[in-house]
Amino acid sequence: MELVAGCYEQVLFGFDVQREPEESGGHQKWTPVADFTHHAHTASLSVVAVNSRFVVTGSKDETIHIYDMKKKIEHGALVHHNGTVTCLKFYGNRHLISGAEDGLICVWDVKKWECLKSIKAHKGRVTFLSIHPSGKLALSVGTDKTLRTWNLVEGRSAFIKNIKQNAHIVEWSPKGEKYIVVIMNKLDVYQLDTASITGTITNEKRISSVAFLSESVLAVAGDEEVVRFFDCDSLKCLCEFKAHENRVKDILSFEIPEHHVLVSASSDGFIKMWKLKEDKKVPPSLLCEINTKARLTCLGVWLDKATGKKESLRPSAESSVSKEEQPKIDKKESGEVVQEEERQSGLNAKKCGLTGDGEKPAKGNSLVSAKKRKTIEMLEKKNRKKKKL
Repeated sequence: MELVAGCYEQVLFGFDVQREPEESGGHQKWTPVADFTHHAHTASLSVVAVNSRFVVTGSKDETIHIYDMKKKIEHGALVHHNGTVTCLKFYGNRHLISGAEDGLICVWDVKKWECLKSIKAHKGRVTFLSIHPSGKLALSVGTDKTLRTWNLVEGRSAFIKNIKQNAHIVEWSPKGEKYIVVIMNKLDVYQLDTASITGTITNEKRISSVAFLSESVLAVAGDEEVVRFFDCDSLKCLCEFKAHENRVKDILSFEIPEHHVLVSASSDGFIKMWKLKEDKKVPPSLLCEINTKARLTCLGVWLDKATGKKESLRPSAESSVSKEEQPKIDKKESGEVVQEEERQSGLNAKKCGLTGDGEKPAKGNSLVSAKKRKTIEMLEKKNRKKKKL
């Protein structure tokens, strides 16, 4: 199990969490060990996403960096967006979907790291996106005051809903029966079958991150030290606890055998792991904490699937997709979806180790086609001949 976190200081941290055998009384010690500190971006990190093999990071420097967690190397960088990369979501092991300040949503082939489709999704920036557990639908919100539903099977817009203000978070529940939309400190709960609001939850301060703990229980973090658990049906606060000394920037939850875990990251520099109780009215207990001494912005957990561990509440990170359900990428304009650009993704392959010294890796060979490589070699030969003459 590896905790990964990005920060304002342009660094990606990796911590390997080791669990010792349970002692008498059922107490188990969780020990985080620093694995890597990698300075790859030239601006602050904005988002992290994880699947069974890769960790990807988005930044204000307009790039997406890829890390192969099996080999512990930086795999390359995707250059397609203009503006801050605001959201990244994996679906299974085949597709990555990105959104950015330029209003584009891009679908990437994870095997070849090619941009399969670029959609002009919002008139303003894309602030958040979420993929339905089935992989057939996606939701996105942007600064054009719209909530958009995307048909991923046909690769087109399915529905547009105007909302009164700019939403900054949208998230499907684990089973996909409901979804939530966050505007400042208010959280609207929608039912999928009616697409109507069934209730509104109000937090004390602006909401920065949410995580479904079950189909009906939601963890909410905001611009404060407290994390709250809400029931989406009754709309009541089940419990709250002080998690950090400063505002909580990101939270996520996952399940492994015998443990349901919540992870939180804060501007105070700490990453904390909490053991959730069966009764969500009872605050969780602290498993371990890490002081990164950095202003954290985003968080991810990489679970080595080879060990049989499973992340159950993040379907975008762990889902098997049948061929019929895989997003179908056509290159025709249909409905509201616009094929924005046909340019290839610029994938700079920087094959290098993730080091602990925080230094930038040396650049390696770019991933280019055989045809392009031959052209480059011919030009180099011509230049050498000219120099001899």
